[in-house]
Amino acid sequence: MSEPHSSPRTSAYLDALSQAIHKKLQRALANSSQRRNLLQELFADIALEVDDRAKDVIVNKEEDGISPAEDINDGPLCFYDVLADYFVRVSESRKPILDWIVQLWSQSFASHIFALLFHKWLFEVHLDNPEVLLRYSSALVQGATNVFWIDIQTNTRRFQSLFRYLLEDVALDHTRLNKIPFQAQRDTYLMLSRFILFYNKADKIDGFLKQCPAFPTAFLVGGPADILVTELTDQLQKLKVEPVLLHYLSEIKILQGMELRMTTSTRLKTCLYSFTSPGGPMYPTRAVRHAARESLDLLFPVSVFIFLLLFRTWAKLA
Repeated sequence: MSEPHSSPRTSAYLDALSQAIHKKLQRALANSSQRRNLLQELFADIALEVDDRAKDVIVNKEEDGISPAEDINDGPLCFYDVLADYFVRVSESRKPILDWIVQLWSQSFASHIFALLFHKWLFEVHLDNPEVLLRYSSALVQGATNVFWIDIQTNTRRFQSLFRYLLEDVALDHTRLNKIPFQAQRDTYLMLSRFILFYNKADKIDGFLKQCPAFPTAFLVGGPADILVTELTDQLQKLKVEPVLLHYLSEIKILQGMELRMTTSTRLKTCLYSFTSPGGPMYPTRAVRHAARESLDLLFPVSVFIFLLLFRTWAKLA
C-alpha cells in the first residue's frame, strides 16, 4: 500500500506515542499487582479523542499528502485511528509492542488494545504461521466486541471508525476477509451483525448479506438473513440502555420484507413482543413499549394482534 507523506514533526510525534505505549506495556508486564490498572490506563489513553493541538501535528494539511487520520468522516478522531495507520507503515515500532501484548495476552484490556492498534495491520500483512494468525484474529474479534459494548453501555460512537473499517474494508472486501481463517471470518460476520444497526450502517445490509461466509450449520440456522436476524434478536435481549434499545427498535424496521425461516421470524416476533408489556422479564419503559409495537406493526402487520393475544396468554400460564 502506498505510504502517505508525513512531516518530521509528525513522525517524531507518532514515534513518541509509540515509545510511550511500549514503556507502559513493559511496566504492566513487570508489575503484576498494577497490571490491570496500567492496561486499563493505556486503553483509555489510545481511545481518547485527539485534541486540537495534537491534531495540528498529526494532520498535515500543508503537505502534498495528508495523514490517513484525516480521512475519518464519522465519529470523533481518536488516537487509535492515527496509531492504527502508523503501525501499518512503521514495522520497527510495531514489533516490540506486539511482542509485549502477546506476553500480556490473557490480561484484561489486552485484546482491546490489540484491536484498536492493529486492526488494519492484521489485514495488510502476510503471516505464514496459521496458529499466530488464528490467535491474532481471535483477539481482534474479542477486543472489537468488547470496545463496541463499551460504546453501547455509554451510548457513544467512539469506536465507530473501527466498526466501519471491519464492515466496509474487511467484511465487504474478500481480498482482506480471506486473509484470516474461516472461523475468524464467521466470528467477524456474527459480531458485525450484532452491531450493524447501532453504528447506523443499515444501508450496508444488502451487500453485507451477499458477502456472508459459509457456515457448516447453515442447514440448521438458515441463510445469511436468518443468521443476521438471529444475532440481532439475541442482541436486543441483552440491551439495557434505553436510548440504545430505542435506536435498535427504530433501525430494525430495515428488516421489513426480508425472507426468513419460520423459526427465525417467530424468534424475532417473540423478542419484540416481550418489550410490549410492562413488567418482567424485560421491564420495558413506556417509550420502549411504544417503539416495540411500532416495529411489530411494520414487520408483522397481519399476525400481530393474534400473536400478541397468544403471547400474553402463554405468559400468564407460565
